[in-house]
Amino acid sequence: MTEGGAVLPWLVIRQDEGGNRYRVGRYATRAEAERVATRLETRGHQQLYVVEKADRATT
Repeated sequence: MTEGGAVLPWLVIRQDEGGNRYRVGRYATRAEAERVATRLETRGHQQLYVVEKADRATT
């Protein structure tokens, strides 16, 4: 997958209490995606943020 010509294989997915999943963003590296997920988790919301490789994601 590409966005503006860049390869962005890593996804940050938000999962809420009801099990609904939403793609938050796409990133070039796993480290970048994990930094974003960690930052979002520290905001104190009840959602779960996970990092997945795009070819393995179900969303």
